[in-house]
Amino acid sequence: MKRVLGNKGAIALFVVPATILYSIIVVLPVIWSFYYSFFSGSPGLKWEFSGINNYFKLFSDRNFLNSLLVNLKYIGIVMIGQVGGGLLMALMFKFWLKNLKNVVRTIVFFPVVLPTVAVGQLFAKIYEIQPSYGLLNSILSAIGLGSLVQPWIGQASTALGALEVMDIWTGIGFHSIILYGALLDIPDDVIEAGRIDGCNGWNLFKNILAPLLRPMIITCMVFSFSGTVKMFESALALTNGGPGNATRSLSMYMYSVAFTYNKVGYGSVIAIFIFLLCITGSKIINLFDKKESYY
Repeated sequence: MKRVLGNKGAIALFVVPATILYSIIVVLPVIWSFYYSFFSGSPGLKWEFSGINNYFKLFSDRNFLNSLLVNLKYIGIVMIGQVGGGLLMALMFKFWLKNLKNVVRTIVFFPVVLPTVAVGQLFAKIYEIQPSYGLLNSILSAIGLGSLVQPWIGQASTALGALEVMDIWTGIGFHSIILYGALLDIPDDVIEAGRIDGCNGWNLFKNILAPLLRPMIITCMVFSFSGTVKMFESALALTNGGPGNATRSLSMYMYSVAFTYNKVGYGSVIAIFIFLLCITGSKIINLFDKKESYY
């Protein structure tokens, strides 16, 4: 292995093809979008150089600011729900559902592999109010909470929350499996030593499990953050960005600007902003990953 890794030709053989593929798929489109961001209109249709005017326009655009606010609200709730819920499920697999862990893991992970359109249709039926009550409104009516019956995805005040619940349900299984794998890597001797020292459940988690799981929790948060920043298909399937602009994300606004109104230059600016937001957020999250050894 040392001889192979010390061979520059062998290193190039492994690295260069992947680097070329990555550059074509990822780097080149980013550079292309950055170039397009200095133009207005659409290629072949009023395609004019506008310099940095598109960037100045960005933060005076009320539609963009509204979409950014929707994205930030969505990111905060869904990221906490997916990672926090995934951690809770992982702990249940490890300590409370040992005999049923395989069945429960399969059930919990099942929503991850469902098509987004199918999940959107499922939750549209759950939230339905007309022509008949969906599951949620039927339950509320049956238990005497008829005053809470409402069009959950038909009004701006509840549509985003309904979307967040759907996406937490969809993604929680992915993070639970990752964190459960990390829990299995923690030696049983470490957990047993904590119990012998008198740790109750909370202290065992806070002082032993959480520090050991922190690198994987950070990784899950990065995964969740990058996914929520790009929120598009789930909102399109459930609410189509509505009612009004209540659930319209940055990605949906970018798509509308670039492909519906043929403002490719301005759409490219929004795409660059999403790209920078994803990188910046991931870097901030990784700052919490302290390089410490616990063994």
